[in-house]
Order: sequence, then C-alpha cells, then structure tokens
Amino acid sequence: VQLQASGGGLVQAGGSLRLSCVASGFTLNYYHVGWFRQAPGKEREAVSCISGNGMSTYYAASAKGRFTIARDNVKGTVYLQMNSLRPEDTAVYYCAADGNRYCSFEYEYWGQGTLVTVSS
Repeated sequence: VQLQASGGGLVQAGGSLRLSCVASGFTLNYYHVGWFRQAPGKEREAVSCISGNGMSTYYAASAKGRFTIARDNVKGTVYLQMNSLRPEDTAVYYCAADGNRYCSFEYEYWGQGTLVTVSS
C-alpha cells in the first residue's frame, strides 16, 4: 500500500506543472487527499487538500489563485495543477491520504515526494 506522486520537474518562473497522485494497493476514491511541500531548511506545509467526496478543498494562502486541486475517481488520481510558479514554490511535493482525517499532517499514507524546481 503506497502512494506515488509524479509530475515534478524544472520550470521557469511563470510556468506550470501538474502533479499527479495515485495509489497502489488501494484506490484513492473517497479518501481525503492532500498535497504538502517541504523546501530545504523549512518545515513541511500543507499546500492544498481535497475531501473524499471532492466537495471541500483547502488552499494555503500562497497557493490560492494559482494552484487547483482536483480528483478523477475514474482514474483514481488526484491532481495539483500549479500555474504562475514562483521560485519560492521550489520544494519536494508530497501527496498524502487518509480515510478519516481531512487536511492533516497525521495522514496515514504518504508518497515519496516529487521535486519541483522553479528557476528565476
């Protein structure tokens, strides 16, 4: 049972990336899913979360208006579309999931992280 985050890479400031999160061993459908990031020397922070039914979403202040979280329950995938990227968005991005907790650092399942690097 594990999560797989993908889609990171190197992009110039102002560019876009779409991160994907899929699960193996179970389906993400109806799980609360969150995207978190950790930059070097900084604490992990919650970037965006989506509830199991997709009706509730959360965005960190730094992500509002630029990032969009969405889920495709047919594909069992949760996406984080990141537009207008800034150098300060550079971090390892993790997806996490839990059957009960919404937008919490105590999520049960965590992916391995995907590196996003935004150059100025």
